[in-house]
Amino acid sequence: MGLEARLMKLGYACYTLDGDNLRHGLNANLGFSPEDRRENIRRVGEVAALFSDAGMICITAFISPYRADRASARKAAQHTSFHEVHVAANLATCEARDPKGLYLKARAGELPDFTGIDAPYELPEAPELVLNTDRETIEGCLGQLVAYVVRNIPR
Repeated sequence: MGLEARLMKLGYACYTLDGDNLRHGLNANLGFSPEDRRENIRRVGEVAALFSDAGMICITAFISPYRADRASARKAAQHTSFHEVHVAANLATCEARDPKGLYLKARAGELPDFTGIDAPYELPEAPELVLNTDRETIEGCLGQLVAYVVRNIPR
């Protein structure tokens, strides 16, 4: 059971936004250039703020490689609650977990501007929570997330 399901079971109203459900609709016109990534995260921040305004927890699951873009998302949520969770994993772990074969395509030159291969990833400077997914189990990371929410976000 993922984070959204666990939180709903605890009585939280929540919804998850991720690349798959936004890139096929709202952000279908965006690619992966630095400018398009910036706009993608800006839109995500705005939509997440709307969910938060409605009293819901909006879980966002995005590769957001630039600090400035994450700051922009935080700014969009300035009248609500914003919690940055750094889901940390080294490059080797990311490549080993690659269900869509994207790292292989990037290494073959088929996907330009790919984070970690030929585009940078700027580590967060002060996230509210860090999950070291290359050293901890999925279950352990989910437990940390749920505990964080229960401690910091009222129902």
